[in-house]
Amino acid sequence: MSNLVNRIFEAQHLKQIKHEWWRMAGVQFPDSVAEHALIAAQIGRYLAVLEWADPYRVVTTLVFHDLPETRIGDLHRVATRYIKGKDKAEEQICLEQMTDMPWGEELRALFLAFEKRADEVGIIAKDADYLEQAFQAKIYLEQGYATAQTWITNVGNALKTSSAKQLRSDLQARKSTDRWQWLMHLPSER
Repeated sequence: MSNLVNRIFEAQHLKQIKHEWWRMAGVQFPDSVAEHALIAAQIGRYLAVLEWADPYRVVTTLVFHDLPETRIGDLHRVATRYIKGKDKAEEQICLEQMTDMPWGEELRALFLAFEKRADEVGIIAKDADYLEQAFQAKIYLEQGYATAQTWITNVGNALKTSSAKQLRSDLQARKSTDRWQWLMHLPSER
């Protein structure tokens, strides 16, 4: 149990790690890695159902996919250009984090499939990971961070599943605040 307690405390650290790319884009208070993982897991569930895949495996992958960042932080693309072996480091961290853990081998296999897009679950989970960031980019774009459009564009080139491509297309056609419009037309319960 002490290993499990340590992993839970380690996972808590994801709430303090901010997405560094957004800082590069000028966002003063970007979302945390933990916030990202939660929404990515929810998107992953939607995509898994739409793509007729195993939602349990997709969601599990996304809940744990950024856990190695507790030890090396969130490295943006510019930083990773200069840091050789980042992928190997994350694999090593995952191995250490999952050794002697309940379901550790399963989690490690899911992580590796995600990183390499090695199977249907890995592809869907990676699409959900990218989509979450595209949705966040849309919000930042509407707040005036023009460089966020670059992420939305790049995500469009990286997505693999038809459902993810459709979601990205639809997100571009809307404002993030459109979600409240239907509330204006509901009858009051007073």
